[in-house]
Parts: sequence; C-alpha cells; structure tokens
Amino acid sequence: MAVDGRHGGRRVGNVAGPRTGTVDRLAEVAEIERLFIGPSLEGPTRLVTLTGVGGVGKTRVALDAAAALQPRFRDGAWLVELSPLRQQGGLLAHVIAEVLPLADQSTRPMIEVLTEYLAERELLLVLDTCEHLTDDCALVAEALLGAAPGLRILATSRRVLNVVGERVLTVEPLPVPDADDAGAGTADAVVLLTMRAAEAVPGFTVTDAERAELVRLCRRLDGLPLAIELAAARLRDLPVRELTARLDDRFAVLGDTEGAVTDADPPWHQALRTAIGWSHQLCTPAERLLWARLSVFAGSFDAETARQVCADGHLPAHEIPAVLGTLVEESILIWQPTGDGERYRMLDTIREYGAHWLRGIGEDDALRRRHRDHYLALARRGDAAWIGPEQFAWYDRMTAEHDNLRAALEYSLAEADGHSALEMAAALWFFWYGCGFVKEGRHFLDQALAADTAPSPARVKALYVCGPVLVYLGDLPALEERAAECTALAGHFGDAERRYAAATELRVSVMRGDLAQVVSRVEAQLATDWREETLTLIPLAALVFGSHALVASGRFEEAVVRLDELSAACDRAGERSMRAWGDYVRCQAELALGRFEEAHEHARAALLVKHRLRDGVGTGLALESVARAATATGRRRDAAWLLGLAAQLWETLGLPQAGIPAAVAAYQACERQTREALGEDAYRRAFDAGHDGDLNTGITYVLNHSFAPPR
Repeated sequence: MAVDGRHGGRRVGNVAGPRTGTVDRLAEVAEIERLFIGPSLEGPTRLVTLTGVGGVGKTRVALDAAAALQPRFRDGAWLVELSPLRQQGGLLAHVIAEVLPLADQSTRPMIEVLTEYLAERELLLVLDTCEHLTDDCALVAEALLGAAPGLRILATSRRVLNVVGERVLTVEPLPVPDADDAGAGTADAVVLLTMRAAEAVPGFTVTDAERAELVRLCRRLDGLPLAIELAAARLRDLPVRELTARLDDRFAVLGDTEGAVTDADPPWHQALRTAIGWSHQLCTPAERLLWARLSVFAGSFDAETARQVCADGHLPAHEIPAVLGTLVEESILIWQPTGDGERYRMLDTIREYGAHWLRGIGEDDALRRRHRDHYLALARRGDAAWIGPEQFAWYDRMTAEHDNLRAALEYSLAEADGHSALEMAAALWFFWYGCGFVKEGRHFLDQALAADTAPSPARVKALYVCGPVLVYLGDLPALEERAAECTALAGHFGDAERRYAAATELRVSVMRGDLAQVVSRVEAQLATDWREETLTLIPLAALVFGSHALVASGRFEEAVVRLDELSAACDRAGERSMRAWGDYVRCQAELALGRFEEAHEHARAALLVKHRLRDGVGTGLALESVARAATATGRRRDAAWLLGLAAQLWETLGLPQAGIPAAVAAYQACERQTREALGEDAYRRAFDAGHDGDLNTGITYVLNHSFAPPR
C-alpha cells in the first residue's frame, strides 16, 4: 500500500478526517485495520462486512475505520451511500461510479467500466447500508474484487453479503458498566449521553447523584448509540430521573408485545424500538404526521419541498417550517446547511419508523404519488427553463435532488401504464444531457420507453431526447433505431413532433460524418420562425452542428458567421451551455484562421461553463483546445501540461475525445507537435505533472491565468 492518501498532487477519497464530538470505537477500528492490512496466515482480507442491529453505529464505525485507513491506500477511501437507492439495484454500479468520480460516457455496461477503472488502483470502497440490496451488492463486490487486486471493500449491512472470502464483524452496543463501578462516568455510553445532553441543554452538568441515573438510563437503552441520542434530546424537557422512569414504564407496558416483531415491522433491537416509539409518542400529532410523511423522501430535502409534498388540511403548510425545526431539536431530522440553502435528512432507522407508521395510517401510496407528482412538476419546470438565464441554479437544484428524482422515476415505472415515467424521463433531458448523467439518462429512457409503448406525443419526445444522450455515448446504431421510430411516429402528430424527428435525423447525420447532409438539414431547420419564438435546444443545436460541419469542410469564415448568430441568440436568453459549445467550435475556427489568442479565449470560455455544469466531454475537449492554442503560440510546456490534465479526465469518461474523429485528429496533431518540440523527457515531465495533479485545481488555474501552470 502507498504511504499516503494522495496520488501525486491529486486529492483522493471523499472520507473526512477523524471526527470529533463523539465516542471512539477504537477496538472495532483496530480490528478492521488488522483485517485489511495486518499480517495474517491467510493473507489480507479484501471484504469486511459490519453487521449489527439498527442504530448500533455501523456507519460511524465504518467511517472511523475508513478515515484511519485512507492514508494507506494510494487512491484513497470512498464512501458510497446506498440507502437512497431503495430498491434500485440496477443503478448500483452507476452510483459507485458517480462517487469515485467516474463519469463514463461510453456504451459499455457500467460494471465493466468500473472493473476496468479499479483494476490498477489501490482503493478502499465503503458501501454503506447494503441490507436492502444484498444480492446486487454481492454481485458487484464479487465482480470488482475479482478484477481489482488492490481493492478492499468495507460494507455495512444488517444482512451479510454471502460472498466468498467475506469476513463479518458484528458491531456491538456501547458497553455500560454497573452504576457503582468507579469508572462508570467514563464509559463510552455514558460519555455519549453526556455529550449529547450538553448539546441539547445549555449548561448541562452531571453531579455524582445524576451520574448513577445516567448509567441506569444507558443500561435501560442497552448502550445503543441512536437510542441514547434520542433520549438525550428529551433531556431538554425532562430531568434524567423522570426520563428514565418514563422509559421504564414504556418497557413495562410494551414488554414482549413490542418485542414480538412481525414481518411488517422493522427488524430492530427492542431497546431501539422502545426509544424511537417513545420519542414518537412524545411528539405532537403534527410532528408525528410530518415524521411519517417525510419518510417518502430519498436522501435530503428542503423546507419548501416538504411543505409542497406533505401539507394538507391535517398539516397546514404554514406550520411545517416550525415542525421541521422541532424535529431537528428532537434528533429526528438532521439539519444540513448547504451553499444553496438549508436541507434536511433522516437517518435510515428513523426513516424506517416513519415509513412503517405511514403504512399504518394508510397514506403510503398517496404520499409517494404526491412525491412523484412534485418531482414530475419540477422536471417540467426545468425542461421549460433550462434554455435561459438560470442554468447554473437549475444544475445546483437538480443535482441536489438526484436521489429524489430517481425515487420518483422508480415509482412511476412501477405504475401499470408507465406514462408518467415516460413523460418524466423525457422532461429531464436537460439533467441527463446538460448535467452530466447521460448513462443514467439512457437507463431510465430505455425503461420508460419499454414501459409505455403506445404511440403518443410523449413517446416522440422521449425518442427525441434519446438523441443527445446517444450522441454523447457514441452509439450510432441505437440512435438510428430511435430516430427511425421517432420519424415514423411524428407524422401522426403535430409540428412539434415533426421538429423533434428532424432534430433526431440531424444527429444521425452528424454521427455518420455526412457533412453535406448536416449542412443541408441545418439550413432546413433554421429556415423557420425560430428567431421569433421562445428559444429551445433545437435551433441552438442546429447552429452548433452546422458550424462544426462548416469548420470540418474548411469554410471557416462562414462558420464564424453562424457562431456569431448562436452567441447572440444565447446571450439574449442568458443561455450558457450551448453557447459554450459554440465557443468550442469557434476556437477550432480561430485556430484554422491563425487567430490564436482569440482561439485561446474561446476555449477558456467553453471550459468555464462545461466544468461548472459537470460536462465531462465538453470539459475535456475545451482543455485540449486550450492546449492547441498553447502549442500554436509556442507555449509547448504549457500544452503538454494541459494534455496531461485532459488525459486524467478522459480516464474517468471512457473514450478519449468522445471518439469524435476530428477531435481525435486534432489531439494527435497537437501531441505530436508538442512532443517533437520539447523532446521526449521534457514532454513526459510536463505531461505527468498535469496528469498526476489535482484536476479541479488545474482547471481553476487555467481559468484564472493566461497559460503557465503552477510549477
């Protein structure tokens, strides 16, 4: 293993350093470290699964172990949170790739892409909360471990994965001493309760007499960390003795009745069920109802979305912000400040209780439908607003809601007709294409088109949306198939559907490399009243494709005229993404015309937007365009560094230059010229400096400086 958690100057891993404000689980962490890297007659373990009852702290132990181990892995430790996936096992490989980050944009299955990416890496992968996806997790773990000898996997799950070579560690509750034990006050369970009580109750202190009550409370809760934290939140309202007495009463009343778990009940330790049930009982009716209704969210949510999904006559909208605040104080919700506002989330165990209660009151399907309807409406609004001045804000909003969008699509796909899934998958074109999720977009579009096969305008639009997705993935056969159906269906509907078909046929011509046909189709699409209508993707894409065809045909000045029109249209609407594609093509034209400084500025303008929108292909092509401009002006070392930076990015995308012939040829020419000018040794040093450095730091430097990278 490597001696630190960095690869050259590149920051690796997404696991934070050691945590403060909680108890250490040193014995468990030490055992995990020993299994993964310690000496053993059987060799190091490659898969460790942490099991244990809900609320025992499996995730915290895994994170502590990952933080301790991260410096020992050359390519870092990476946390993958699986609870938002619910039953979406088919997206498991996509979620792992998204975290790594590996934004592959090829046609290969994502599991194949993952195995290739990890094959030569030394990396710790933490799969958190696997119990609802154990079969999928087992298959993925076996495939990855079989292909990547430097990979180690640490899983948390209430159920073992049953993979050959798996070592299972059971995380036990925190030890609780007897009340008369001299060291009782320093026991982990008591320390945790004291810390959380001090956070909940300003000025909280522990007298010798109260310490015995704290020990008794911890024993009553069997040392379960989550149960202890829930109880600590109630010390704001009750003294320790009374709180313990009430819990004793609840145990006595519930007894074996609560201990008898039915198939519909969450499989929890009795102390945890009692603590959560008691916290639930102490909530007001509005708090209990909101707790249950919030369980339909996957991942996090904001207050406005909670109001729109959860409010009704029983739970007025104006009350929801205050109730959210109370649920945070009671440790039912976790408050998460972000750069885009406040968000909330639930721990999995708390969500399970709320979902169980929601089913009990007969609201489960109704709330899931309301959740889906909200996100379908959000997708429609984004569809209408994306070509406009708020693209960056829409990117931030939709990426924050990624887990909920998946959940809404899965709910829609489970419906009998699948029509809502078709409409939503199509409306999210800007998310798939504009926000860097083309592979997942294809996954949902294919499922939605298979679920609702009836001829309809919605199907025509979904077939059209497959166009930009499949162009990014480089799948011409699939695009030809979708385009043929789109054209056949469009004739049965209106002008909008015929425009969708024409735009899809244009993309087929682009991928076939038929420049004359591209120019002809573009002229036909632009010979409309599009300048007088609300701006959409179709004419903007036509201008980009047409300009690119003109550049490829050597008609550079004509291309510049088209690109000026594209820039003007985008600037009037405040649009950024398609304008950035125009800047990329403009760079190629300016290079051919010998205007190298202008080419450099257009390449940087494209890079700024494409990097901000997580467009991997656009970012890679823009970086290489900056490199070409550097080569053209004699800055060869800068060019080699930029090519190395771009190569690092292409490794996460699958196919360098997205397989675009003109881009591949331009890259090869730039590389050859730079290598010949510098000599092999100097070229390799500069290239490696870019390749091994931090990608985001490098791109930021390019955007803020003329050429020379940091030395």
